[in-house]
Amino acid sequence: MIEDFPQKIKEAESPLHGSQNILSKIKQQSDALEKNRREKDRSLEDINEKINKLKARTGEIKTNKEYQALLKEIESVEHERSSIEDDILAIMEETDAIGRRVKTEEHNFTMHKEKVEALKKTIEHEREILEKELITVQDTRANIIETVDNEVYDQYIMLIEIYRGHAVNEVKEEICQGCNMNIPPQLFVEIKKNEEIYHCPHCRRILYYKENAA
Repeated sequence: MIEDFPQKIKEAESPLHGSQNILSKIKQQSDALEKNRREKDRSLEDINEKINKLKARTGEIKTNKEYQALLKEIESVEHERSSIEDDILAIMEETDAIGRRVKTEEHNFTMHKEKVEALKKTIEHEREILEKELITVQDTRANIIETVDNEVYDQYIMLIEIYRGHAVNEVKEEICQGCNMNIPPQLFVEIKKNEEIYHCPHCRRILYYKENAA
């Protein structure tokens, strides 16, 4: 049904939106890592500059005690530099892992997008066919209405509204298939002729009889 198409598209787009959300979160993680990496790089530059300045002071040292103190300070700063370098390495590894996740999710996104686009094309094709069929049905209906008695047509429309589109029902074995109530035998005989319009005496639906295939 045409009215079901928007829901079908919405359901098909759900995985696509999911991939979009995941990609967005991964991008945020990647940006945060990049920001952290830049901060670590600046810290490393500062540490290297500090180490160079400390080493440059060796020519100013006059006593062994001062020299040992300077070496200890250099060792402490170099340890700090080593820690920062480890952090940078960890960030690089995590960045590589996120890069692989991005490729995987981009593949999923492309796959879902192609499915949605294919579904939209199929639905658009089905919509065109149904709309053409609807025009044909409407034309046929209009022609039939012209041949139907106004009173009968008004009754039909009223029943359509009451029973939500089910205004006409078949009679099987003297039972109205709309309300499942028995039809009087004589009325059933008349309905089987399919020559006049008859109503169910219980639900007032229009009744018809269909011969079983041999």
